[in-house]
Amino acid sequence: MGKLVLPEGKKIAVNLGVDFDAQSLWLGAFNMPSPAMMARGEFGAAVGVPRLLDLYARYDVKTTFFVPGHTIDTFTDACREIQSAGHEFGHHGYYHENPTKIERETERRLIELALESFDRQLGIRPRGYRSPYWDYSESTLDLVEEFGFEYDSSLMARDLVPYRPRRWKVHWERGCVAGRASSVLEIPVNWYLDDFPPLAYVGGLQPGMQDTETIFRRWRDIFDYGYQRVDGACYAPAVHPQIIGQAHHIMWYERLVDYIASKDGVWFATCGDIRDAWVDDDDDQRLQELDDVRGVEEAPVGSGFR
Repeated sequence: MGKLVLPEGKKIAVNLGVDFDAQSLWLGAFNMPSPAMMARGEFGAAVGVPRLLDLYARYDVKTTFFVPGHTIDTFTDACREIQSAGHEFGHHGYYHENPTKIERETERRLIELALESFDRQLGIRPRGYRSPYWDYSESTLDLVEEFGFEYDSSLMARDLVPYRPRRWKVHWERGCVAGRASSVLEIPVNWYLDDFPPLAYVGGLQPGMQDTETIFRRWRDIFDYGYQRVDGACYAPAVHPQIIGQAHHIMWYERLVDYIASKDGVWFATCGDIRDAWVDDDDDQRLQELDDVRGVEEAPVGSGFR
């Protein structure tokens, strides 16, 4: 166990995270490399990212962009704009592959391939990982640890607090058995805080096009619950530039950001910042380090830069 030690005067950490999948979404997730789908991915880079960067700049938000290596290699300039704006990058696979559908060595190779893209194009190595499918293979957690990632943001054993993910031995006709906790910190995701399922239209597969007022109220209510009822809360929605960047979507999302920013004690943070603010039980030395740093100056934004 452990807890999130927020900066003085803060009561909730907010990571307005972005999954900048671009064209890779239509490759790895849907196997739909048609010109129309490539255009939708292009929209995310050409329109969605600038709209998000403008919104976040107006509210002085620094956040984490989880980006596949394919996006870095295809839309390098957009990624450099994100970097110039001071946001953190997280690993998000190479071509938005599904870890549950590939072999361990393929999964390892694609993690390495994306790391090479981060290094070659942006000169960084990301501190954190997010599974492209918000799901793990039997090998994923081992690989996340092997590659030295400090945090993950793919799993859902909690909703509003970080935790250490555990390996489970699955049994069908008797109880499952919990294994050891990971050294990696989990910053949980939540399908109810993802813009893609309710809002993305995929012909024949996903209707999308739900009422945006419903989504706004849902995301606001989840924030309110964390803000009002959870000590050391961490609110971490995920948006996709090609979805949230649509004109009618960015309007409700801007209202949400404005609502959150209006509350006292909100800490807009990168996932790296959240990782740095986590203290395991009985870690008195770590608590003292945080007190010392925050007694001199505000803790620096975790940028992922080397």
